[in-house]
Amino acid sequence: MLHIVDDEEAIRDSLTWLAQSRAIASAAYESGAAFLQRLDTDGSFDPQGECILLDVRMPDISGAALFDTLASRGLTKRLPVIFLTGHGDVPMAVDTLKRGAFDFFEKPFNDNKLMDRVQEALLSSQEAGAVAEITSRLQTLSIREREVLDLILAGKMNKVIADELGISMRTVEVHRAHIFDKMNVKTAVELARLLK
Repeated sequence: MLHIVDDEEAIRDSLTWLAQSRAIASAAYESGAAFLQRLDTDGSFDPQGECILLDVRMPDISGAALFDTLASRGLTKRLPVIFLTGHGDVPMAVDTLKRGAFDFFEKPFNDNKLMDRVQEALLSSQEAGAVAEITSRLQTLSIREREVLDLILAGKMNKVIADELGISMRTVEVHRAHIFDKMNVKTAVELARLLK
């Protein structure tokens, strides 16, 4: 999902059309406040990735202020920001990129280059989402399950794990089943691939 945040209707319409030409789903917002309201209301992320095309100069909340809000919430990996401006300068571009913006385009911009970067940002967001999902699953493991997980990843058999942790083999099997269930895998190989 591409989020277009710009106070100019003609720009929003043009960018929406561009996104459609690449089969990218989009939503347009006339202000930073409108986008934040949607974010606070919905709160879910598109597993296909998300990206924000953000105008630097807007009346209520500037693009820079909205970006700072997203950064303070730790959302700039899940919602990569590509700044758009008709009033950009090199120091502004350098500053936003240093602070974690995905890219910075001056208007008028090359449509194809912009959409190429949007697709790269969507892929980056998708990857960040996958990492967040794995991290979330890992947090559901108990301390003992984490210990068993580490030994599984080290390639140790159930008997060795039981001996090292001073527990029964049956208990290891139960922990192993819980780990596989919580991590949504069927084998130790899948688990290792997921956590590499």
